Amino acid sequence: MDINLLTAAETEHLRSLISCSDNIVLCCHRSPDGDAVGSLLGMTEYLRSLGKVPVAVVPDAYPDFLQWLPGTERIIRYDKHKNFVDGLLASADLVFCLDFNTFSRTDEMAVPLAGSAAKKVLVDHHLNPDIDTELCVSHPDACSTCELVFRLIWQLGGFEMMTRKCAVPLYCGMMTDTGGFTYNSTRPEIFFIISQLLTKGIDKDKIYRNVYNNYSEWRMRLIGYVLNEKMVVMQEERAAYFVLTREDLKRFHYIKGDAEGLVNMPLQIKGMRLSISLRQDTEKDNLVWVSTRSVDNFPCNRLAEEYFNGGGHLNAAGGRLECSVEEAEAIVRKAVTEFKF
Repeated sequence: MDINLLTAAETEHLRSLISCSDNIVLCCHRSPDGDAVGSLLGMTEYLRSLGKVPVAVVPDAYPDFLQWLPGTERIIRYDKHKNFVDGLLASADLVFCLDFNTFSRTDEMAVPLAGSAAKKVLVDHHLNPDIDTELCVSHPDACSTCELVFRLIWQLGGFEMMTRKCAVPLYCGMMTDTGGFTYNSTRPEIFFIISQLLTKGIDKDKIYRNVYNNYSEWRMRLIGYVLNEKMVVMQEERAAYFVLTREDLKRFHYIKGDAEGLVNMPLQIKGMRLSISLRQDTEKDNLVWVSTRSVDNFPCNRLAEEYFNGGGHLNAAGGRLECSVEEAEAIVRKAVTEFKF
């Protein structure tokens, strides 16, 4: 199966960029998810196999259930080491921008990242990239950025020497960005890639358990609370939403990642086509994080763009509202009742 992404000229250009660069930095978006961390670690491990010494940087904390991934001990958090990362970006020859389409998605890291004179390679599957790059590998039809990273490594001839440490995070990112291959995962290329990753000795069942069966007792109690007391079902609009306040999160000892996947659960109700979660930021006032999920052809990305200052994919998108929780809930109800497609 042909899974190549680049032209012959682009392939050689990427190979040359890597070969000629001594200081390589890889970065992803804020609040990194499995795909962001997976693509970061997978690409980092590939570059290490070429004899490079790349540095992987994330804007802030990633979920606890991803800490087990091989290579996480080398990841540097920008929010904890700003001056050091600013120096890395200032002296970098090459920067890989993974799983984001605009600098603003890296939060406080956006300014030094945009100001870096390094050549930039973007690898992403979100719509409308607006980063000035030396090479832009943008494929919104891909299931994940990890899929794209695998295909680049394949095309660069790196599959034979791919290690398990590279294969595991790439599979993890593909799995988490498709909800365990339950959405956005019908193309045969995806399962060809999985078959190849399995030859590297990965245990896909264990990866699943490490991600989805690795939560705290309080996460389980939070799920029950959301479904029983917080979920609002709008039957006529075939939509549901819930709001998590700062007090709710404190009550259930929230840590990053505890709310992961909750937004998908209302879609298990027969006939539901849209689910929205609102989560008040634990530190900043008047900031509410929005996640949206849908089924079939309901365009979450358009909804997020029009009402929540965000965007994303057809069936999975997000955004942010700079207002009170009460105002955010009013905006959600307005969006659900007004939005037409």
